[in-house]
Amino acid sequence: MTYLLFIVFGFVPSLVWLSYYLRKDAHPEPNALIVKVFLWGMLATLPAIAIELALRSGITRLPLSPEITFILFVFLGVAFVEELLKFLVVRFTVYKNKAMDEPLDMMLYMVIAALGFAAFENILILFGLGPASLVSDIVAVTLVRLVGATFLHALASGMFGYFLARAFFDPARRILYWISGILLATLLHGLFNFTILNVDGIQKLLIPAFIVLGLALFVSLGFRQLKRITVRR
Repeated sequence: MTYLLFIVFGFVPSLVWLSYYLRKDAHPEPNALIVKVFLWGMLATLPAIAIELALRSGITRLPLSPEITFILFVFLGVAFVEELLKFLVVRFTVYKNKAMDEPLDMMLYMVIAALGFAAFENILILFGLGPASLVSDIVAVTLVRLVGATFLHALASGMFGYFLARAFFDPARRILYWISGILLATLLHGLFNFTILNVDGIQKLLIPAFIVLGLALFVSLGFRQLKRITVRR
């Protein structure tokens, strides 16, 4: 029964944010495609774990200080790998699909892939609590993930999706938009993780909060701008 609760509560944060962001699209996407992208986002967690473990092993062998090694792993071995894999999910599932018919869709599908990724991540973390976990502990972890890591995944990928959508209107600068998007997503994702893992005191709460709030504002404005651009076209 406990393991069933882990699975159910693991999905809750992602489904909450999924229902919120799907309402931002005036032209609803096909349910089958939403489920497909979400599930592939979940599956992307598996290669992410394998790549992260391999990179961790490789980075620790470099002749660098423990501090630099940790920073490289957090930003490149985790944040960059995860943002790249979430992008690849969208790239190979919906890029050429006829449902991708407006710039706003790029942001939305990036968010969907990220929420699938976060759902599997949530389940793994809850399983780590063990079978003797109290329901109150499960709920507490779920709530923290709801406003923290799950939301961060969606927002970082949503921001990346905004730059990909802008590339739709400016093909000549497509590579610049792609690089800008993944670098910013990696930087903020990595800074969030670094602060959670390596900072003490009130900054451990304030810095992630500012990152999430700033990204939430950017993504919200991005959705609004792309809606206006789509209408003009």
